[in-house]
Amino acid sequence: MPADPPPPRHFLVMAVALEASLAVVAVGLGWLLGYAPSATARWSLAAVGWGALAALPALAVFWFCVRSPIGPLREINRVVDEQLVPLFRGSTLLDLAAISVVAGVGEELLFRGLIQGGIADWIGPPRGVWVGLAAGSILFGLVHPITRGYAVLAGLIGLYLGGLWLALGNLLVPITTHATYDFMALVYLVRLRRQSSD
Repeated sequence: MPADPPPPRHFLVMAVALEASLAVVAVGLGWLLGYAPSATARWSLAAVGWGALAALPALAVFWFCVRSPIGPLREINRVVDEQLVPLFRGSTLLDLAAISVVAGVGEELLFRGLIQGGIADWIGPPRGVWVGLAAGSILFGLVHPITRGYAVLAGLIGLYLGGLWLALGNLLVPITTHATYDFMALVYLVRLRRQSSD
C-alpha cells in the first residue's frame, strides 16, 4: 500500500531544501574539481529580462501539452494532476515563487553550470561544448522521470536552457528562464486551472 503524500507545507519545505541542496552540491563538486559552476552567472537587468522573455517559448510548449492531451501528453497530464498538483495545494504565490527560484538556481548551477560547463571545459572546444550540452540535457531529463514522455520533454527543455547559456554567455539567463517557467506553470496548474474548474 503506497504511503500517503506528505502534507503540502511539509512537502514545500522538503522541495525547497532538495533544490537548494543541488546548488550546494554543484558548488561543492565544482570546488573539488577546480571548476566554478557560477563563474558566468553575472547580475544584470538585461540578463533577467532576456531570461524572462526566453521563458515564453517553453510556456507555449507547456500550454500546448496541457491543452492537447494526445498520446503520451495524456499520461503526463494525468500524472501531474493526480500526483504533483496535490502536493502544492494550499501553497501561496510566495510559496510557488520560492520553490521556482530555488529550483532555477539549484538545477541550473548543477546541470548547466557544473555538468554542461565542466564537461565542455574538460574536453575542450569545440567538441566539449556539444558533449557538455548533450550530457547536461540528458541528465536533466533523466532526473525528471514523472513519465517517459515527461523525461523527454524535460531533456528538450534542458537542451533549450543549455543553448540559451551558450548563446548569451550568462548563467543568469537560463536561471531566470527556468524560474519563470516553473512559477508560471505552477500558478496555472495549482491556482488558475483549479479555479476555472470549480
